[in-house]
Amino acid sequence: MPGTNLTRDEAQQRARLLEVASYDVALDLTTSETTFESTTTLRFRCAEAGAETFADLVGATVHEVVLNGTSLDVSQVYADHRVALAGLEADNELVVRATMPYSRTGEGLHRFVDPADDRVYTYSQFEVPDARRVYTTFEQPDLKSRFTFHVTAPADWVVVSNAPTPQPEALDGSRAVWHFPATEPMSTYITAVVAGEYHVEHDTYRGKHGDIPLGHYCRQSLVEHMDTAELVKLTSQGFAFFEEAFDYPYPFGKYDQLYVPEYNMGAMENAGAVTLRDEYLPRSRQDASFYEFRASVILHEMAHMWFGDLVTMRWWDDLWLNESFAEWACYHAAVEATEFDESWTGFTNARKNWALRQDQLPSTHPIAADNHDLQAVEVNFDGITYAKGASVLKQLVAWVGMDNFLVGLRAYFKAHAFGNSEFSDLLGALETASGRELDSWAKEWLQTSGVNTLTPRSETDAEGAYTSFRIEQTATVEHPTLRRHRLGIGLYDEVDGHLVRRTSVEVDVEGETTEVAELVGVRQPDLLLLNDGDLTYAKIRLDERSLATVMTGLGRLDDSLARALCWGAAWDMTRDAELRATDFVELVLGNIAGETDAFGSSRIPGYASQAVHHFSDPAHRVELRARWEGGLRELLDAAEPGGDHQLTFVRALASVARSEESVALLEGLLDGSAGLEGLVVDTDLRWTLLSALAREGVADDARIDAELARDQTISGQERAAAARTAQPTAEAKATAWELAVVRDDVPNETQRSVVLGFMQPGQEEVLRPYVARYLEVAETLWEDKGTQRASTALEWLFPRPMASPELLEQVTTWLRDSPANPAAKRYVREGAADVERYLAAQAHDRG
Repeated sequence: MPGTNLTRDEAQQRARLLEVASYDVALDLTTSETTFESTTTLRFRCAEAGAETFADLVGATVHEVVLNGTSLDVSQVYADHRVALAGLEADNELVVRATMPYSRTGEGLHRFVDPADDRVYTYSQFEVPDARRVYTTFEQPDLKSRFTFHVTAPADWVVVSNAPTPQPEALDGSRAVWHFPATEPMSTYITAVVAGEYHVEHDTYRGKHGDIPLGHYCRQSLVEHMDTAELVKLTSQGFAFFEEAFDYPYPFGKYDQLYVPEYNMGAMENAGAVTLRDEYLPRSRQDASFYEFRASVILHEMAHMWFGDLVTMRWWDDLWLNESFAEWACYHAAVEATEFDESWTGFTNARKNWALRQDQLPSTHPIAADNHDLQAVEVNFDGITYAKGASVLKQLVAWVGMDNFLVGLRAYFKAHAFGNSEFSDLLGALETASGRELDSWAKEWLQTSGVNTLTPRSETDAEGAYTSFRIEQTATVEHPTLRRHRLGIGLYDEVDGHLVRRTSVEVDVEGETTEVAELVGVRQPDLLLLNDGDLTYAKIRLDERSLATVMTGLGRLDDSLARALCWGAAWDMTRDAELRATDFVELVLGNIAGETDAFGSSRIPGYASQAVHHFSDPAHRVELRARWEGGLRELLDAAEPGGDHQLTFVRALASVARSEESVALLEGLLDGSAGLEGLVVDTDLRWTLLSALAREGVADDARIDAELARDQTISGQERAAAARTAQPTAEAKATAWELAVVRDDVPNETQRSVVLGFMQPGQEEVLRPYVARYLEVAETLWEDKGTQRASTALEWLFPRPMASPELLEQVTTWLRDSPANPAAKRYVREGAADVERYLAAQAHDRG
């Protein structure tokens, strides 16, 4: 039985039959605290009289199904989350009346009661296939239609959908109905309904194509934290940039951005009604990387209004095209149109590292993945789909030129507006604009997996000038494709205490070896940097002289993007067992204080912590951990009072604090008996400190309860759950396991907090029983808990702190013998690959 799955073949067959004229969806949110009423009237045409197909509806109690005026036997036609439709006519009308459950997993229509004030908030989340949890659908992206929503809700609620919000019509003293106008043609997954006691602030963007009404929404308890002026500024900058760059007016009339609770993702590009996690409205001080990333999220979702919403993929094979494009576009727009003009540096320090890790796991896949069914789609929202794809699009821009790239995009939007397309349509538009053949480029970059490694090889004469210079390209045995790369080669010299670029040469790399004649006779620099400017997607290696320069003086390199490439090269070499974990830790301690990129300064200490806890020789790990902890304390003491580095270093110190001295400092900061000049110990930092103390067995449940009494919010509840989980006791882990993998009544974001706090390095003894328990639940978790809960648990509960040859053997046997769902096996296989990498790096660190 298909269950909630849908295959590409089924979707293609249904698309050949049907053309969907309209949806009329009536939702009544006033009937119960656990369910709502849903009535869908679906009008569609069928190409073959007498044919049969099905509509989608998940988890419903169906009361009535009427097809072309005939009432059907519900028990006969509704089964396995599908409504069977037989004997279709040329023009058809389907009416389905059902009761649907509210979600607590962030899928479908999620309902939340704010513990701060007991106000109620609902919001929809439909990507990939979850509109069918709210109304009856043909749940596939190529059956676009117009949608008319009617929402009955308490009269004092705010209700938002894709179309402009109408004046509500009063039903009685406490209820009203909102009759929304019909939408533009769109796919089911980008429709939206958001309703509740939201606070709203309105503004207007006035651009070259006219006015766009703007709305910003949040919970009442977050009103003081919604920095609307800044959000409007970013939104306006984005619209001005994209309308000009794409040469196409914003297509959906109004633009609402709704900050919602317990959100699974960063944001969702619902047409004209973007939902974002409300953690983007910070209640405590954040460093600059937070605001830079938030800007990228806002611009990412806006880019989707054109790429994904206006022009939509035909099937989920082209999911990458939606996400990779929006990822590339948001960083390009940030650099060109906002104050975050070095955002590509942050991308390299954070997002690209995500892609590189994902691309070296056994679950790697081509950017253009073969998503043969919905189950395949749901596990491919990953670093390859987003960040590798964006890196490769950056390479494509370098390949065809920015002007040609934009000319092709403009033609593509005009040709396919409000329709569906495939990648070949975009490729054709870019070939026409640039005059370059791109099919072979697409095959090698988009239809293959894995990452290439580029290594400089050279000889020099007695005066230090190159007598030969070449770039060697390698690939793994599993993924042997050698690609064409357009890249820069930067030559940096030390001048007056700074590393300064002398010159940069741009070349095309192809095959195993590329000779670079332009560098013959050129004096060898102190730092030779492949991929200068970060034009391509590859791992780069540093030659011996360059590595020595980086180790002793990376902080003297003024160019932030060049530094990011050096940080990335060193981290790749550490993960690949070519640079000792101990040396990487010393590199970070010696140079991170001078890092100016917000993502570099905030993320790179996290890489060093991974090196300490996972990549270092276990026989010397205690000493390295003490060195890392002591070095962080020195960095913290030397940091500018009140600056971002100070906040980053206190957070990093809390994550590793073990010594009596460090624990005492955390205790003092929390209770006010100690202080650091300029450091404000606000609500979120208090939880960070308390969680660290809980991890070390210093803070018990009573102390966590006392902190929760100070912070009676959903964030407080989530942070308290994480703190309890971090405690090094069998009782704490047993309770957390129950919350994470057994109970169904735990809200999705609380479950995530518990899962992320469970596997703590240094707690190996208390965690050891959970190796067997993890493998046991992995057998059935996907079927028992669904995509969201299962994927979160399987990814983050893998017992990485117990990495050993014995664990690897145990997991390998399980993978061979287990009948578990392939999606569940993916996460176990990824964990096993991490263990293999850890063991190789530990051996190198030992040697």
